[in-house]
Amino acid sequence: MDNQKLIENFIQAMRVEKGLSDNTLESYKSDLRMLSESLSKKQKSLLTIDRDDLVDFLARLKDEDRSDSSIARFTSSVRGLFRFALTEGLVKQDPTAYLESRKAWQTLPRFLSQEEVDKLLEQPDLNNDIGFRDRTMLEVLYATGLRVSELVSLKVSDIELVAGVLSCLGKGNKQRLVPLGRSALTYLRNYFSVRQRLLKGKRSGALFTEPNAEPITRQKFWKIIKGYGESANLGRVTPHMLRHSFATALLENGADLRSVQMLLGHSDISTTQIYTHVTNDRLKSAYKQFHPRS
Repeated sequence: MDNQKLIENFIQAMRVEKGLSDNTLESYKSDLRMLSESLSKKQKSLLTIDRDDLVDFLARLKDEDRSDSSIARFTSSVRGLFRFALTEGLVKQDPTAYLESRKAWQTLPRFLSQEEVDKLLEQPDLNNDIGFRDRTMLEVLYATGLRVSELVSLKVSDIELVAGVLSCLGKGNKQRLVPLGRSALTYLRNYFSVRQRLLKGKRSGALFTEPNAEPITRQKFWKIIKGYGESANLGRVTPHMLRHSFATALLENGADLRSVQMLLGHSDISTTQIYTHVTNDRLKSAYKQFHPRS
């Protein structure tokens, strides 16, 4: 079986058996294609790969300054592929069996302080419709902790202004309701007239749109928030950093871990627990700085 066919069969199996989102499956496919292209230079296929090949490839990713989360995701993609290959009887051994666990690559999430969030939110120009749209997107993102894919997928029908909540379709096609804060609600109420001007008579079900009525893509929003981060002198800011900031702010202000898990749409609470390390580190830092006998 050639690499392309193997990858397609694996992705289809993950779609049917695991119910993974299209974004996750696209990431898996991208990782595996990248590995496949690298192996072709060695005249190897995915089914003939060994542990040394994988270690070499991981080292190359590290040398290219890939983020720890990207390397962890790649490792997860390859592990999944070989579990599938073993189940299907395509290989007799799993070359990923003795690779470092994902936790070894894991780093604490980067987040913005409240002051930095405020600075970021002040960047869009509210005197033009595009700036007002961007400010509304940032307000909603910080108020809800949505994933960027969830934010750009929002429809007008997902917003309930009277109840003050939005409905969101997350990973694994799981629906959840997320409360909207006062500031986000205020911007959303005013945004609907702005949206009408942006559409210029065209129809669209998407909440956040381009002037041509096309929904905003993930890639476009990444560029938008990156630009505002730079103009605020905050360095590289990503949509996920606002999600991290949302979770950290909740825990620091007394929210319980289970509530934060539900708001973020994490299926496993262990994923949410990473934020307790952040808040614990900040408490230790505050103790050392301010306690007279620290």
